[in-house]
Amino acid sequence: MRLYSYFRSSASYRVRIGLALKGLAYEYVAVNLVKDGGEQHDDAHRTKNPMEQVPVLELDDGGHKVLLTQSVAILEYLDERHPTPPFFPKEPIARSAVRRAVEIVNSGIQPLQNLRVMQEIKTLGGDSVAFARDANERGLGALEAEATRSTGAYLVGDQISLAEVFLVPQMFSARRLGVDVSKYPRLVQIDEALATHPAFIAAHPDRQPDAV
Repeated sequence: MRLYSYFRSSASYRVRIGLALKGLAYEYVAVNLVKDGGEQHDDAHRTKNPMEQVPVLELDDGGHKVLLTQSVAILEYLDERHPTPPFFPKEPIARSAVRRAVEIVNSGIQPLQNLRVMQEIKTLGGDSVAFARDANERGLGALEAEATRSTGAYLVGDQISLAEVFLVPQMFSARRLGVDVSKYPRLVQIDEALATHPAFIAAHPDRQPDAV
């Protein structure tokens, strides 16, 4: 497998965590999102992902080269192909709770701090960092409310799920934007517990080949 990634991309970070949790080896291919306007816009990368984004996971499936994009789709594919350890609990309500937490991050926070969105806000004369910070605060507040309903060690029960795979990169991004994460004590508690987990350590942005 080959992962096209950028060390600070939260979507790439999620996939790196997922691959590490599944114990899957891969070749890391750096795509610099800021150098010379962004390598993701090059023709070579556009053929891999018409959305001009990372991550892209290139793999062999039944003898055919496949290019997977979008972190949720990639991670669900990995879970279906490599079901141990599972990314979702078995019980339907708990599975729904995991998906809810994932979507709070994936649709409610991350798109509003996307590099392209922030660049456009800046072009229009707005404060892109303040905008992204507000998106994080609203989303993390909602996620904190969800987390406090859980009686387990993590966001949904006692097992690491896809919810944590999305939480940890978002907490990293929030801190970079200057968000006071102490307002979300349950999220901080979970994030700190996972900071010592080998898969989350291996996937951390600071440990990637292109980290600067």
